[in-house]
Amino acid sequence: MELSSPRFKALTVSMGFSFWFFIISTALGFFSIEVFIIFVVSVFGVFQLLALKVSKVLDVFSIYTTKFFLGALFVSLISIYGIFFKVLRIDLLRLRKQKDTYWLEVEESQANLDFKQY
Repeated sequence: MELSSPRFKALTVSMGFSFWFFIISTALGFFSIEVFIIFVVSVFGVFQLLALKVSKVLDVFSIYTTKFFLGALFVSLISIYGIFFKVLRIDLLRLRKQKDTYWLEVEESQANLDFKQY
């Protein structure tokens, strides 16, 4: 983002603000398309007008929101994998023997069946 133009930075940060406004307002249950459009237009307008003056702030904001978004994505992905493994009864560490599991049984090798081949 440091090499991008201030107008592009303003556009991306405006889209980031709009995304978080959508997520938070939907989670709280008061989302309406009219308020969302007004918010997007006002944030986009303000950031485009002040793009040259707040270019450094836009860099910092974009870095932190990207880190937060990727962190939340990582946590949710790991949680979804955990839920799927719990539902399918997959024990990755094979700590206990389960009857209703999707793992294939591995036959244990016996010492008398192992031969050296020359």
